[in-house]
Amino acid sequence: MIGYLRGNIIEKYPPIVLLEVSGVGYEINMPITCLYKLPEINTIALIFTHIVITENNQLLFGFNNRQERDFFKELIKINGVGTKLALAIMSNMSVQTLITSIEQGKISILMQLPHVGKKIAERLIIEMKDHLKKMKYFFLKNTSYIHSDLTDKYNVNTSKVETEAIEALVSLGYKLENANKIITQINKPNVTSETLIREALRKIF
Repeated sequence: MIGYLRGNIIEKYPPIVLLEVSGVGYEINMPITCLYKLPEINTIALIFTHIVITENNQLLFGFNNRQERDFFKELIKINGVGTKLALAIMSNMSVQTLITSIEQGKISILMQLPHVGKKIAERLIIEMKDHLKKMKYFFLKNTSYIHSDLTDKYNVNTSKVETEAIEALVSLGYKLENANKIITQINKPNVTSETLIREALRKIF
């Protein structure tokens, strides 16, 4: 099992980061909230990983620390929550907020997440509540793991930025029409795709 990878960041096209390790490029799926915390392109990064192997595919998921990875692993144990939905959940809400919402039984907040209805929200609360005490302590003591204003500082073409942002939102469960509409509304000159995605998620929630 691959516990973590340390290498050079080659590309970031949310929700995927391409990490070169000893001449091999690994495509790692990351929640948007985790991807924002990564350093700039052509910088060394350490990413904690979890691999999911199915009959037809092998997917590598990445996180900034073990606690985020553990939270993801608990999510995908829940009936009805696959890797795609777990990635969308962690991309749309910080782990700290998720833990608080689950512990306090805030179904209405959890139902704001893409493709999370009442049944899934109830399962999150019932099945995860007992597993979150240690995680909550870690995240409350290490708030730098939750919030980050890091953005890439490389020049990008505006149309490419819009396309990348829309594709990222669609991959997180939003309809193409809605993703296109919100990105068009908030797009600004000289903005990066990561910043645009982050602002879109803030507007939605």
